[in-house]
Amino acid sequence: MTDLATTDAKRPAGAGPGSGTGSDTAPLTRAIRRGLDRLRAFDRRRPLVWDAVVTAFWTVAAVLDYTSGGWRTVARDVTAPESLVLLMSLCFSLPLLLRRRHPMAVLLLMAPVSLLNVWTGAVVQAALLQLIPAFQIALRLPLRRLAAAGLVLCAPVAAGAARIPGIWDQQLVSYLWGFVFVALLGIAVRTRRDYTEALVERAHRLEHERDQQARLAAAAERTRIAREMHDIIGHNLSVITGLADGGAYAAAKSPERATQALDAIGTTSRQALSELRRLLGVLRDDHPDEDRAPQPTLDDLAPLIERVRRAGLPVHLESHGEPGHPTPLTPGRQLTVYRVVQESLTNTLKHASPPTDAPLSATVTLTYTPTHIEARITDTGTGTGTRTDAQEAPAPTPAQGIMGMRERAALYNGTIQAGPLPAHGGWHIHLRLPLEDHPQ
Repeated sequence: MTDLATTDAKRPAGAGPGSGTGSDTAPLTRAIRRGLDRLRAFDRRRPLVWDAVVTAFWTVAAVLDYTSGGWRTVARDVTAPESLVLLMSLCFSLPLLLRRRHPMAVLLLMAPVSLLNVWTGAVVQAALLQLIPAFQIALRLPLRRLAAAGLVLCAPVAAGAARIPGIWDQQLVSYLWGFVFVALLGIAVRTRRDYTEALVERAHRLEHERDQQARLAAAAERTRIAREMHDIIGHNLSVITGLADGGAYAAAKSPERATQALDAIGTTSRQALSELRRLLGVLRDDHPDEDRAPQPTLDDLAPLIERVRRAGLPVHLESHGEPGHPTPLTPGRQLTVYRVVQESLTNTLKHASPPTDAPLSATVTLTYTPTHIEARITDTGTGTGTRTDAQEAPAPTPAQGIMGMRERAALYNGTIQAGPLPAHGGWHIHLRLPLEDHPQ
């Protein structure tokens, strides 16, 4: 069947199994595949051209069968008018122009000609062209149409058998076998085409999901980097601001204290730059083997608190329980605790006002249990209304800081409670973080 070359016309060129041009494929196979791909592409652009070529081919073949007298070798009655034989040959071949757009209509149009062909005993070979629209029905239409197509194809032969004895074994059986063959072939090609289209659609869907996952990962990474930069820059700038204010105040009375403040500012600035370089270095691929400094852990809380103390905020650190027993605290959870303590002390430096009867101070309490770690940060400041996300705050920074802390805690099923202390008007941050083996 020449029509088989265009059965995959809907499939994208080069898509699906068997269409690749890998280096392990034989040159002849690659050449054949390229030729078929070009033919399918041309058929998608100019479907009428291919239909006209196929119709012209079979029309010429039918006319040659008539002019050469080949139809007489199989005819049951050679006395049939030759003009009728030519007309029937054209009626079997010319409707093929519509075989792909209206295959059932083409088969119905050929049915009376088929009955006349058998009834007159001419039995022209062009009658077998009915198998081409039958193939298109199996390929394109719902499969329930196949039964009707088989009836339309074989009914005229069965009716002609009532007039011409012996036609059952020569014509009807050959028609039945031909129909079964083209039906199975059409179903097989259709199944392969549907399978190929499913693979192409799945590949497109996976590609879309991959791109979507990449975008989500990039957004999550941007959020993580923004959170880290907020913690690093906000904390260190607050410490530097406190040191600068204290140094300016002590410059006139105690130059030594001013010098110490300047040294602390330089140390804090260099540490902030080092952390920023490490964080931004993750975005670079120029040096993938470059050593990276580790993220802060609970062991870095003491240096953090010492820097805050030098900035002018007395901080008291308390610890209850044994860390890492029985379940070690993962690096991500240690970083979460560190950042929450850092953000809380930074907010105290930036927004808390000292009480009238005592200096401003803060307390960091760490409590380790077999299932959780808790961090409680309190201060004795006043004027904390600027730090609550529930009250009207002129600056949105504290609310964003608390939101960032809650996002960090939520990554590990933890909780954050923040609010004023009713006893003395201070502020507290309470982090409760479950261990990895004991989800909340």
